[in-house]
Amino acid sequence: MLSTRVKDVIRDIPDFPKPGIIFKDITPLFLDAKLSEAISDDFVQHARSLNVNAICGVESRGFLFGTIIAQKLGVPFILIRKKGKLPGTTIAYSYDLEYGSATIEMHHGDLPKGSRVLIHDDLLATGGTAVAAAELVKLAGSEVAAFSFIINLSFLNGEEKLKKHTDEVYHIVSY
Repeated sequence: MLSTRVKDVIRDIPDFPKPGIIFKDITPLFLDAKLSEAISDDFVQHARSLNVNAICGVESRGFLFGTIIAQKLGVPFILIRKKGKLPGTTIAYSYDLEYGSATIEMHHGDLPKGSRVLIHDDLLATGGTAVAAAELVKLAGSEVAAFSFIINLSFLNGEEKLKKHTDEVYHIVSY
């Protein structure tokens, strides 16, 4: 079963990035080409039924499988990055974090109006960044069709926040 294989490889890093946090490190997944391929195939299989015509990947780990999903579906991949990281004209969305605020951006015009979008990232925690990405997609005049993640930290209830945008929330493993 894919979820068991993925859980067996994800590495726990205690006290990163601060004391009390157990960081779920996905980088070991990329050491096994067959497992990485199985993960991307799983995401693509799930996404095929959604009739999406664009994938938005959230910086930076959302780029890793997000680009592969887009390539295999034959749809554009749009980068969502932290403020100031994209050259050219951007649209932005600011949101509150636990301690402070953040802004994410995408290039103006990259996402065609009316697109059905899959937002992809590596991990769903509290849902703040994923919700901000959804709001950015809406600002661009498009629809959030689904979210996908490798990991869902279900004890943080982030998935509930995403239901405001769509009931299609997919993840491979949950903690």
